[in-house]
Amino acid sequence: MLATLKSKLNELTCWYLKNFCPKLVEILRRGYDMNKFKRDTLAGMTVAVVSIPLAMALAIASGVTPAQGLYTAIVAGFFIALLGGSKFQIGGPTGAFVVVIFNVMKNYGAEGLAMTMLIAGIILIAAGFLKLGTYIKYIPYPVVTGFTAGIGVLLISTQIKDLFGLQMASVPSEFLPKWAAYFDNLGSFSFASVFIAAFSFGAIFYVQKKRPNLPAYLVAVVGATLLVALFAIFSAAPDTIGSKFGAIPHFLPMPHLPEFDLNLMLRVFPSGLTVAFLAGVESLLSATVVDGMSGDNHNSNAELIAEGVANLASMVFTGVPATGAIARTATNYKSHAYSPMSGIMQSVILLLFMLLLAGAAKYIPLACLSAVLILVGWNMLNLTKMYYLLKGARGDALTLVVTLLLTVLVDLNTGISVGFILSSIIFMHRMSKEIEIQTDEKALEYKGGGRDLSQVLHEQGVVSMRFSGPLFFGDALDVTRFLQNLKTEPKIIIIRMGYVPMVDISGANALVGFIQRVMKKHDTKIILSNVKKQPRRMLHDAFLQNNLTWRNIAMATNFENALKITRRYLRMKRHQSAAGE
Repeated sequence: MLATLKSKLNELTCWYLKNFCPKLVEILRRGYDMNKFKRDTLAGMTVAVVSIPLAMALAIASGVTPAQGLYTAIVAGFFIALLGGSKFQIGGPTGAFVVVIFNVMKNYGAEGLAMTMLIAGIILIAAGFLKLGTYIKYIPYPVVTGFTAGIGVLLISTQIKDLFGLQMASVPSEFLPKWAAYFDNLGSFSFASVFIAAFSFGAIFYVQKKRPNLPAYLVAVVGATLLVALFAIFSAAPDTIGSKFGAIPHFLPMPHLPEFDLNLMLRVFPSGLTVAFLAGVESLLSATVVDGMSGDNHNSNAELIAEGVANLASMVFTGVPATGAIARTATNYKSHAYSPMSGIMQSVILLLFMLLLAGAAKYIPLACLSAVLILVGWNMLNLTKMYYLLKGARGDALTLVVTLLLTVLVDLNTGISVGFILSSIIFMHRMSKEIEIQTDEKALEYKGGGRDLSQVLHEQGVVSMRFSGPLFFGDALDVTRFLQNLKTEPKIIIIRMGYVPMVDISGANALVGFIQRVMKKHDTKIILSNVKKQPRRMLHDAFLQNNLTWRNIAMATNFENALKITRRYLRMKRHQSAAGE
């Protein structure tokens, strides 16, 4: 019994490693030494320095404690590096989740967030095992750009209160009322908060331009924290992490499984889908970006499984949703990381930070973290990409604008759903414009040659038709109308399909319906010329479903063969006619 179980486990492990092998396993198989470990450790230290302020700031913006952001960066970052399919991927909380987490926390609390992460984790793991990672690339680019920009706008809008230190009892959750409340309370700003925010922006811009090798966000946080001590001397200290959230724990919390609640799970299911969608898109986009920088190739399905496991692990340690972070991943590569071990070392260093320096974090001013998040939101806007999309095709521009506005003014789920549907409709409209249907009798003059062909040309009732482009349900009505408007009563119809790459069931049925009518009414011979593999299969299935026999239907490999079949058929008809006389 034990031997059988061990054998099955070995088979399962071999199958998993064959199809979803983590990049770390590939690296270790090729050989790994101390010099490579030193490279990964230094890169992990660099990324950890970048992650510390971002993890806390994103957690605060999401409506949870800064400690939960650190938990997420440590736990999720570890599993994404351990199991992921990308060589340089760095995982943790990102700006994409802020709005979703905030709304879930507001409406359903911590248990609702745990259920959301449970749903997202299971969906991501299932998507990886079903090998759906390769299909993420089919998400329309204007939709991705639109909802990412919308999240950036929403992220910026959540930071105005802390940025200016506004004295507001509560902030409306809706976008427009939120800004109206900000303007109504501008007079209650805090000079200390405004000064800290201005200093933070200035420090970040200076370091990024003059000292690009230094961690700009961390420099700003350290400098702003020192300024807080100076303001404290004059009794004008701004709000800090400690004054709002208390001290940050020195270690990870004990693992905790949430209590399963089916009703709560059903209520947060749309949010779980959104988190899974965002995690999948952003992680694979991040992996693709760093592949372009490094020349490596990631395993998208292994990456999805790692994202799912990471979110489940983060849930167990009371963290927040996580995914691959593009900026931190690029920083990891530029810091000369060698393998996913750098992501693991980042988690180790963040854990050491909590052990040794968590007490100092409580003095970090909220205005500084707001400045950091506003810059994160600004980068998410990606104005250059938006500009070129708006200048491009009208349908893409419309999709971008609609997705962005719905994301900002309604909610993220609506923005993604409507944007995707609109983009699909526009795509189908474009594809329907690609189909061309025309009678092609002139082609008979230039194909085939010989005296027999002149006889064909003079035979009444031979019609050649050419289809170009995909034939799918968007074109079915146009095809039907065109075929119905044929005024001749042809003996032979040659349907040339060499430029038809695909046919769906609606297009096949439209064509089959026409064939049935002309065969029944005129006993017409149908010759299908140069039908590709996929259209041939669809037409064959449609013939079977409609009980259409092949008695009067011929398949020709090309147009010349179709003409030969035409000549033979016409000669046969002439002989039959002569014999009847």
